[in-house]
Amino acid sequence: MAATPSLLFICTGNATRSVLAGVLAAEARPSWRVRTAGTFVVEGQPVSWRTRRALESVGARADSHRSTQVTSDHLAEADLVVALACEHVAYIRRNHPEAAARTATLRRLAATLPHGPEPLAARVAGLALDKVRLDEAREDVEDPGGGEVDAYLACAARIAGLTRTTLPLIGP
Repeated sequence: MAATPSLLFICTGNATRSVLAGVLAAEARPSWRVRTAGTFVVEGQPVSWRTRRALESVGARADSHRSTQVTSDHLAEADLVVALACEHVAYIRRNHPEAAARTATLRRLAATLPHGPEPLAARVAGLALDKVRLDEAREDVEDPGGGEVDAYLACAARIAGLTRTTLPLIGP
């Protein structure tokens, strides 16, 4: 595990949730390597006007973002894979089992990742993420896709709060 964490945020289309979380993480920890991707992506799409509004509501921008399908290379480079819903964790477990032990939802990490002097890899390993039972009701950040702008704004606020909680647990 590198001294500077490498994070991969994933959602379905890499259009809203992972973009929000990734941008907020990259802005809060500019020295970290932060990437985003999706499990079912139309490659190369920019963010929608609703996502742009959601980003602006939390003081962020992603003007150059283009949607990207998650690949084995993305996963190999990531110290921690942060999913925005249980379906994304299940996708990793099913399609990329080599990354399952370092993949969890943002909400699970916010609630269970121990803070401490141990390296991130050891703290993540202690969570046995590849074996935990997924709980959609407690772990999913609802996808605003197809909803009105208010749903996007609520999603942005939720992710901003979770990111503020989780990043200090990952590292300084």
